[in-house]
Amino acid sequence: MVDGILNLNKPQGMTSHDVVDRVRAVARQRRVGHAGTLDPMATGVLLVCLGRATRLAEYLMASPKIYRARIRLGTATDTYDAEGRVVEERPVRVDRQEVEAALERFRGRILQVPPMYSAIKHKGQPLYRLARQGITVEREPRPVEIYDLRLIRWEPPDLTVEVTCSPGTYIRSLAHDLGQALGCGAHLAGLVRLASGDFRLEDAIPLDELTPERLPEVLLPPDAALRRFPAFHLDEGAARAVRSGRAIAGPPPDGEPLARAYGPDGSFLAVLEYRPDRRVWHPRKVFA
Repeated sequence: MVDGILNLNKPQGMTSHDVVDRVRAVARQRRVGHAGTLDPMATGVLLVCLGRATRLAEYLMASPKIYRARIRLGTATDTYDAEGRVVEERPVRVDRQEVEAALERFRGRILQVPPMYSAIKHKGQPLYRLARQGITVEREPRPVEIYDLRLIRWEPPDLTVEVTCSPGTYIRSLAHDLGQALGCGAHLAGLVRLASGDFRLEDAIPLDELTPERLPEVLLPPDAALRRFPAFHLDEGAARAVRSGRAIAGPPPDGEPLARAYGPDGSFLAVLEYRPDRRVWHPRKVFA
């Protein structure tokens, strides 16, 4: 079994699970999972974890994301994207200045209502299953943060934006809500994930280029998921304690309460979490 992370460029028309199945076939192992769903119509960065790296997927999913989104004004759909059924059409009578002004209200911390066609569960049922039965339920608005939102192309009725956002942000909902704010309706016509945390599209491997022979060359080590955390290089005594699941002394964190630990030989040992009540670093996930 191999352990590591793949930065893949997902092609259009495949689900994230389809990509996982392809990687399982190439790697010849079952323990494979993705770190952040992309809809079938979307392309771009999809991080796939293999082997023990699947235990680190949560840290990848918690990273900010960057998207390039094409939004079509004048047409609203039930899925909020181009794959849905058209539910409303209106004339588009807005100019670039009005679009720029409307985008301003979506910057920063906002509350966003998830689309009905999403995997969020309502009383144990995924919303998309209810939506397919023609059932609409009330969804609680969720806090998300839009760190940056820039209009990069205005070709009415289409506009293209680049969005840097917190995990959990629905770009489909952003497109829909922008259309509502402009009074003409809108849907997401195209989406590319440009980055997930430190993993960028220019470094991603096209899925059709992934072969058993190339896998070792493009597979990143599991601790690549933790690059934003500080690193502790331990002596043999501290490394032995961490391997046994025991806490070790260390300086308090400068912001982030997590760190990665390495042994004297440079091998990755564990994810450490600072416990302020005891002023120690406790092994949260041990890999050695």
